[in-house]
Amino acid sequence: MERPLAEEEKQFLLRLARQTLEAQLEGEPLPSATPSPGPLTEARGAFVTLTRSGELRGCIGHVVGVAPLWRSVRENVLNAALRDPRFPPVEASELPSLHIEISALTPLREVATPDEVIVGRHGVMIENGPFRGLLLPQVATEYGWDRATFLDHTCRKAGLQAGCWRRPDTRIHVFSAEIFSEQQ
Repeated sequence: MERPLAEEEKQFLLRLARQTLEAQLEGEPLPSATPSPGPLTEARGAFVTLTRSGELRGCIGHVVGVAPLWRSVRENVLNAALRDPRFPPVEASELPSLHIEISALTPLREVATPDEVIVGRHGVMIENGPFRGLLLPQVATEYGWDRATFLDHTCRKAGLQAGCWRRPDTRIHVFSAEIFSEQQ
């Protein structure tokens, strides 16, 4: 993994996400961002999670680094707010009550056996044929799941039956994430 993000870099990304969301919902131009070369300009996967009163309001991201980290955060805060198919689009009136969490991901690594999945450290992506599902590392911890339960839920997220991770034609990938959020 690249060096961990410095506190200033995390705060830059959180401010960028908040300012981007506010500008979009208030009909203003999106903020410009010109971070110095370094971790913020490296291609990294990133997810942005929005919650309101502790309840999920949107979560979308890129698993692999398709753009500089800062750009992935800016794009995915808008995707989480406006394009998560599980929720209606966020409205400007919700801005004061929205909480932003960012997960900056490490590259995916395929594991040879499910025993390599470490709950609390790894996020998981399950693949079987055209089906693919992903859960971030913090999901298992938040729900108190063990490894098998975490893998079962990831299978379901992929549209597959629980237990699909035991099949030899299923591929399991892990990744880690630096998770940081606005102060509550």
